[in-house]
Amino acid sequence: MIKINRKYLGIFYIIVSAFCFALMNTFVRLSGDIPTVQKSFFRNLIALMFAFILLKKNKVEIKWHKGNLKFHFIRSIAGTIGILCNFYAVDHMVLSDASMLNKMSPFFAIIFSLIFLKEKVSLTQVIIVISAFLGSLFIIKPTFIGMEFFPAVIGFLGGMGAGAAYTTVRYLGQNGENGTFIVFFFSLFSCLVTLPYLLINFHSMTIVQMIYLICAGLTAAAGQFSITAAYRCSPAKEISVYDYTQIIFSAILGLIIFQQIPDMYSIIGYIIIIISAVIMFVLNNRNRDNYNLHRIYLYEMDMIYLR
Repeated sequence: MIKINRKYLGIFYIIVSAFCFALMNTFVRLSGDIPTVQKSFFRNLIALMFAFILLKKNKVEIKWHKGNLKFHFIRSIAGTIGILCNFYAVDHMVLSDASMLNKMSPFFAIIFSLIFLKEKVSLTQVIIVISAFLGSLFIIKPTFIGMEFFPAVIGFLGGMGAGAAYTTVRYLGQNGENGTFIVFFFSLFSCLVTLPYLLINFHSMTIVQMIYLICAGLTAAAGQFSITAAYRCSPAKEISVYDYTQIIFSAILGLIIFQQIPDMYSIIGYIIIIISAVIMFVLNNRNRDNYNLHRIYLYEMDMIYLR
């Protein structure tokens, strides 16, 4: 029997996860002119069902730890903003551009960890974060005019919301909160917050659109299970950088399905951000005491996205 190196198995799973999340964004876009809030509701409803089933299967009590409630709300608000902004960007931008802006979340998480968790940040990390933000400007193209600028800013804010959510998840994890319960609380919160909008402004959907949204939820769940399997096989510091293959998958899917081609400025932005992530990845491997980035990825495996 062939024994597969667990590191390579972890890389395989995280690449599968990246493909699933790229598919999720693709299905969100394919669902058409349904309001972003409605898309988010159905995607989180599926996440809620999965989280509930896992809680019951593992006999985890549906209860938060004392003192953690306000952080659950902060995480849920930030996560809901992140998803709404990401889905809006997916609907109005080149697919790979929207995905790349969402991948700014680890860099935002470093900033929020410095501000709110009082973690130490090295000068090298500061330079890397600044480089990543400069790269995002090539994607946003801040002309302050035209139809492309607003969705790009929304996508950027989505990355910020996801980064804030990751930071709060980190805090909750450090304070004994179960990862599946964090997902359950967030999904329930997000569904309840968006439900009033649906009651007032529900848009009827075709069977095809419903299928696309169900597929978006299922691929998100598949991506989550894959990323969980990845981090069980290998430490995040060894494999987290491969999560950026989502940009490649998004570019391919955008080209094949939507005939989208990123412009030269966006490609330059991709290169700058990915290089920044790779440098951070290398530094984390050299210094085992530097956990600012890869701890975020460790807690990411307890979230049904992010993204």
